[in-house]
Amino acid sequence: MKRVIFAVITVFVGWSVIDFVIHGMILGLSYAATASLWRPMSEMKTGLMTVTVFIAAITFVLIYSLFFSRRGIWIGLQYGLLFGVGAGVSMGYGSYSVMPIPSHMAFAWFLGSVFKAGVGGVILGAIVREQKTA
Repeated sequence: MKRVIFAVITVFVGWSVIDFVIHGMILGLSYAATASLWRPMSEMKTGLMTVTVFIAAITFVLIYSLFFSRRGIWIGLQYGLLFGVGAGVSMGYGSYSVMPIPSHMAFAWFLGSVFKAGVGGVILGAIVREQKTA
C-alpha cells in the first residue's frame, strides 16, 4: 500500500511538472494568441485543475496496481503509452473537433498526453513492482 501511495504522489508531481512545461512554456504563446477561448488568468480554476490531475494520477496508478499481474518498468511504459494514446486522442483531437484551436495545439495536447502517461508508466513500473514469492 505504501508503494501505491508513493506512486500516486510521484506520478502526480511528475505530471504537474510536465504540464507546466507543456502548457506554461511550450504552448504559452499559443494560449496567448487564442486568449478569447480561455478564462482570464484571474478566473482560472487552478485548484480544481490540481484536483483533476491528482484524481487522474490516483486512477492511473490504481488501474495498474489492481489489474496488472505482470509489472515492471517495461510493462509500466507500455501501459502508460497506451493510456496516453487514449487520453491524448480525446484531449487533443476531440477538443480540436469542437473548439477553434490551432492544429498544432491539438497535436501538442495529444503528444503531451502520450509523453506524460509514458513517463507516469515508467515511474509507476519502477515503484509498483511484481511481488516476489518465497
